[in-house]
Amino acid sequence: MKKTTLMILVIMASFCFGFAFKTVITSQNSNATKIKKVTGIGGIFFKCKNPKKMTEWYQKHLGLNTNPYGATFDWYEGADSTKKGQTQWTPFPETTKYFEPSTKDFMINYRVENLQALFNELKKEGVTIVDTIETYDYGKFLHILDEEGNKVQLWEAKD
Repeated sequence: MKKTTLMILVIMASFCFGFAFKTVITSQNSNATKIKKVTGIGGIFFKCKNPKKMTEWYQKHLGLNTNPYGATFDWYEGADSTKKGQTQWTPFPETTKYFEPSTKDFMINYRVENLQALFNELKKEGVTIVDTIETYDYGKFLHILDEEGNKVQLWEAKD
């Protein structure tokens, strides 16, 4: 009887310890993932010899609805048909300095939520921050460098 009671107590203690351990680990992991980082592609930017001609070519041959900045693609986020988003497509002059310090001919803009919180987290993680957060009528922007030195634009949109 003593062995059975002892065995039951050991099993119950193990179960309780395991449950408590799992709860602690799960709450730590959920705290680490509270910041929703990238939510989509905000834009594709690339260098070319003649942005105006490139824009006209894409309009004529692929039907892009172009504007002075390239083309804007409207879409809706998931099943929520009230939450509209945009992705920008823009050719830049091949001589642009806008992508610096990267030496690449392209830059990707990622849509993010809560840019200030993400900025703080990236700073703690040692990510190279190129500039400071800039605010415009259409959102907030920040530039960083990825692992290979590609300039990345982060955008918290005002949709």
